[in-house]
Amino acid sequence: MEKVKIYGDAVKNMPWQEKPEGFEGVVWRHDNNPIIDWNPTKKSARIFNSAVLPYEDGFIGVFRADHKNGRPQLHLGRSKDALNWDIEDEEIHWIDEQGNDYQPSYAYDPRLVKIEDTYYIVWCCDFGGAALGLGMTKDFKTFVRLENPFIPFNRNGVLFPRKVNDKYLLLSRPSDSGHTPFGDIFLSESPDLVHWGRHRRVMTKGGQGWWQGTKIGSGATPIETSEGWLMFYHGVSGTCNGFVYSMGAAILDKDNPSKVLYRTRDYLLTPEKEYETTGFVPNVAFPCATLQDPETGRIAIYYGAADTYVAVAYAQVDELVKYIKENSELVDGDDVEFK
Repeated sequence: MEKVKIYGDAVKNMPWQEKPEGFEGVVWRHDNNPIIDWNPTKKSARIFNSAVLPYEDGFIGVFRADHKNGRPQLHLGRSKDALNWDIEDEEIHWIDEQGNDYQPSYAYDPRLVKIEDTYYIVWCCDFGGAALGLGMTKDFKTFVRLENPFIPFNRNGVLFPRKVNDKYLLLSRPSDSGHTPFGDIFLSESPDLVHWGRHRRVMTKGGQGWWQGTKIGSGATPIETSEGWLMFYHGVSGTCNGFVYSMGAAILDKDNPSKVLYRTRDYLLTPEKEYETTGFVPNVAFPCATLQDPETGRIAIYYGAADTYVAVAYAQVDELVKYIKENSELVDGDDVEFK
């Protein structure tokens, strides 16, 4: 297989650890996980399911912080090395497009992406039920909420890092008002980030294995590669003691991302370490962000662990894509533009 090319800017100072000697997998954990522990700020009990990006001479993050009253909000954080974070104790304060205060009653599981010269944040908020919130900033000082993309109920909103066929693309997981016992990944497009349509089902739960048999949801911003869009996602199985969230990956068609080319038959990472199996919600590995360097092919994956911690894992793009292609299992409808 030819060397896989990642498209994007170099990130030379991103975190990285070589694969442990004798390790047989293609995704391996940072050896000092978790990187964010209990009670990380005065106001916050737990920070997890968060998003990071390169910014200026370091890194910036939008973090899900569950406050000590139990309600989640989004907080801003900065870091020089993307491992040691200075997280603001005060939550992000939003205004609407007219400059009026527009604070969500709750906000969780953000994704962060830069499109051209603007940073966009997608999260889950209250809109008569769990729905997607959308906002933007250019300087991480002023945060402007845009129109909510969809009606309830929906989660796991992930914007692509550039327009495709001159349209913005948004992945989501329509669901219901609770801790959903079902769910597939859908794709929607927009000319202006306001009007959304041409909805397509991208991936369905299921397959021969059980690890993604209950529901699936998009994770980090898709990475543009020479093989297609590399997308990390979570798959959920239902056990007698509750849900288990594991991490998988798929490669989507570059020009029509509603078509899946390859998809991991087996999970890439599942809760095994104590910080993944024990916490506020046990047995969760929930990918939300990546950092990647085109020059080296290195990928750092940021994931929430047990709804309590932030953890990091690593992969090398050539090895990962080769593994996905050689160990792929599609579910009915994945490889077509399903209407």
